[in-house]
Amino acid sequence: MQIAIVHDWLVTIAGAEKVLAEIIKIYPNADLYSVVDHLDNGMREKISNKKSTSTFLQKFPFSKNKYRSLLPLMPFAIEQFDLSGYDLIISSSHAVAKGVISGPDQLHICYCHSPIRYAWDLQSQYLRESGLETGLKSLIARYILYKIRGWDYRSAAGVDYFISNSDYIGRRIHKVYGRESFTIYPNVAVEDFEVFEDKEDFYLTASRMVPYKKIDLIVESFSRMPDKKLVVIGDGPQYEKVKNSASDNVEILGYQDFNVLKSYMKKARAFVFAAEEDFGIIPVEAQACGTPVIAYGKGGALETVIEGVTGVFFKEQSVESIESAVIHFESEFVLNTDSIRSHSEKFSTERFAREFESFVKSKIEKSNFL
Repeated sequence: MQIAIVHDWLVTIAGAEKVLAEIIKIYPNADLYSVVDHLDNGMREKISNKKSTSTFLQKFPFSKNKYRSLLPLMPFAIEQFDLSGYDLIISSSHAVAKGVISGPDQLHICYCHSPIRYAWDLQSQYLRESGLETGLKSLIARYILYKIRGWDYRSAAGVDYFISNSDYIGRRIHKVYGRESFTIYPNVAVEDFEVFEDKEDFYLTASRMVPYKKIDLIVESFSRMPDKKLVVIGDGPQYEKVKNSASDNVEILGYQDFNVLKSYMKKARAFVFAAEEDFGIIPVEAQACGTPVIAYGKGGALETVIEGVTGVFFKEQSVESIESAVIHFESEFVLNTDSIRSHSEKFSTERFAREFESFVKSKIEKSNFL
């Protein structure tokens, strides 16, 4: 069987790329395709040193650092791949990968991290955070997103089966495409983390510092609780803003390698997570250390954190709500590191590989042309 794996773009190794890496391990002889591919050798090791076939956008001089600005051209670009020689197409998509063209005698299974977020229900948030709420640039951006929505909806018809990375994304798939999906949670390398029972008196948050992660909100909240220490790991566009707003009880460490992050994650009293994520891998990694999570109670966190058992929720992305959650956590939460670790193992790499391979096999067997 000839298999093609299609991914949106290969620029860094984040959550979607970790899923891709595991899919490649399941199907090591598959050919890989992506809109652009700028992984260096160190990062490429994470995807079994697999090289991809890329689109004409790869040749654009700014395609490495400004690839997102090429979004208006990506639907056209992804449709130029000739995949007619493959029996099975697996797309790993949060943007355009699912839009490859396939024929009636080909099976196309899409692992959907999300329909294009900024073109659908998060459009207003995207325009606001990009400073594109008004003016001519706003009008142009809105028109481009309008056209992308039309293409995104139409191209969903080329997918035979959708896999969602959470029930939350399954509901988004149904709302946007009118399609049913089957949830297989992403692979989390829980085996790389160890339970640590002797927690220290500090809180931790870690993320790339982009607006929707709300790191600035967490920092502001702890700045109003001077008796509580917060450690922040990560960098990104909002790094200077976050650093300048931090009070003496907030320690900004910037980017740190995995071993440093894991050390803090093991020792933290709790991990604070304020983003509305599709799934959210890092709260599961914290739980793999036996560390509870204080999370925004929306999105994928509702499926990865158990209220009162592995963490607590706050209801609003606000300073007051985070403060209340921390106070509630300190007064009511009873730590059981073994229970927290046990819950994290439900999202393991082994579980993902077993469920994904079983799903694909069942659909191959069901098809009458493979």
